[in-house]
Amino acid sequence: MTTGEQQRYRFSEAPIWELQRSYYEQLGMQAWNNDQVPQYITSNPMIGTAYAEMILGFLQDRAARGETSEPVIILELGAGAGRLAFQTLQKLSELIEYAGIPLPPFKYVMSDLPLLNITGWQQHPRLIPFVEQGILDFARFDAVEDTELKLVHSGTVIRPGDLAQPLLVIANYFFDSIQQELLYVDEAKIFDCEVSLKYPEQADTMTTSEVLRDIVPEYHYVRAAAYEESDYPFQEVVSFYQHHLEDSHILFPAAALSCMERLNKLSREGFILLTADKGDHRLVNWEFLEPPKLMHHGSISLTANYHAMQYYFEQKGAQTLTTPHHYKNLNVVCMLMLKDPDAHVQTRLAYRRSVERFGPDDFFSMKVWIDNNYDSMGMQQMLAFWRLGGYDAELFIQSAERVSALLPDANEEELLDLQLGIQKMWDGYYPMPQKYDLALDTGLLLFEMDQYGESRRYLELSLAEGDEEPVVTVLYCLAICCYELEDDAGALEYTRQALVIEPEHEEALDLLNALSQG
Repeated sequence: MTTGEQQRYRFSEAPIWELQRSYYEQLGMQAWNNDQVPQYITSNPMIGTAYAEMILGFLQDRAARGETSEPVIILELGAGAGRLAFQTLQKLSELIEYAGIPLPPFKYVMSDLPLLNITGWQQHPRLIPFVEQGILDFARFDAVEDTELKLVHSGTVIRPGDLAQPLLVIANYFFDSIQQELLYVDEAKIFDCEVSLKYPEQADTMTTSEVLRDIVPEYHYVRAAAYEESDYPFQEVVSFYQHHLEDSHILFPAAALSCMERLNKLSREGFILLTADKGDHRLVNWEFLEPPKLMHHGSISLTANYHAMQYYFEQKGAQTLTTPHHYKNLNVVCMLMLKDPDAHVQTRLAYRRSVERFGPDDFFSMKVWIDNNYDSMGMQQMLAFWRLGGYDAELFIQSAERVSALLPDANEEELLDLQLGIQKMWDGYYPMPQKYDLALDTGLLLFEMDQYGESRRYLELSLAEGDEEPVVTVLYCLAICCYELEDDAGALEYTRQALVIEPEHEEALDLLNALSQG
């Protein structure tokens, strides 16, 4: 234990949380630029599909009970860049159309605290169609304080008791990033771990992210009997830790529990929580823990205490679905805080299929290995993994060079499947704040496949959206595309543009000569 004269704070009230909030409010969706804040693992097509399967199962369960008139509100907390919402809505819409069965209506509500994020969602071209269909809305929601939801587009205000259907809450990489208490338990006594902060010397000239990166916490222990009193809202959970842990530091999710209690009050029928995080639900993972280290990735995060959330709500009748095996990177949990959770069979079966048998964490573990082994994979293996990952653009970007190398030996069926994958990839592509020229990679690969019409479409899209001067290779490829498509005027124009950049380009000169003679 440490002592000192620096200003001390209760952990949940330390300035790090105000810095955290400032970071997101200042940057908005740019916080996810070039993965400053991680997002892929919790917002890729694989997890979007898993969530869509569970949501469909829940809608089926409500329909089986005859509850088909009132809408189901799906609230995503900390929706961030918006990619998870897009992936989930797209897959859910596909499943509903494919199933063709009576279901209750639904509305997906993306929420976050920074207004810049909401503005970004409203303007995002892949989200606008869902708004126009009436199945997507937005809300500014403070998970620490707010008691109602004010929907931006429809103007609807959802107050306690308004919802006749259970509220379905999605919270990915959320509970690890909001305030937590830090407790220490030893000899059946609870201590508050207060924190003092050592700031970097140049803090005044550093960005918020840099301060969060370099700040050093020091912990001080104060006896905290108030947690043990019967009037403390979460005393039962604290009491459990008193009697089951020794010499252990506990990140206690008081803010998360309070948030879910307030959300629970919005509905007369309870809630379902789908959440994925660096979160531990097994008690053994909290035994003999040292003080936590702040994990920095633009912002900061800590391990989410799923054990406390599970214990608290199960005392109130909830059923929590977790995997029997241990997670490696992402723990995906489904909590059913309902009057009769066992009766929601389709929801529970969907979790079993989409998470327990093989889920987002398993997929990401495979991806980590494959990222380092593309050079040893054949075309069939590449296509199979791409298909498993929902034809995700990131997988295409990472594998494009290897796919190009495999093209000469690819058979006709593989080439057709590759074209199909490209089409599906673009149907499910959600542009993020970081700039990556996916159209360029797509166009060049299609050019190698002699698919000149499609190649031209994507290469011209790359030129139209690019901020830099065109590259001579792209202009020459476009000239060839036009030539093969018998568009001599287009071929001549692109050839001349290429020669302006590189007057001695031999292939372009040969093409110009051929066009001039033809």
